[in-house]
Amino acid sequence: MIDLAVAFGLVLVLEGLLWALAPGLARRMLETAAETPDRQLAAAGWFAVAAGVAIVWLVRG
Repeated sequence: MIDLAVAFGLVLVLEGLLWALAPGLARRMLETAAETPDRQLAAAGWFAVAAGVAIVWLVRG
């Protein structure tokens, strides 16, 4: 459970850095995402899930 909390904290850090350091880029990314078809966003989401699982599996063994 502690690892889950740490992972959530790291996600917040990365998200916060994007908004703090490059708010214009973040806004453009949101605009692009809003114009992207749902099916393509879902595919990208599943790819991110698979990549995340692979990274955790490689690191944690």
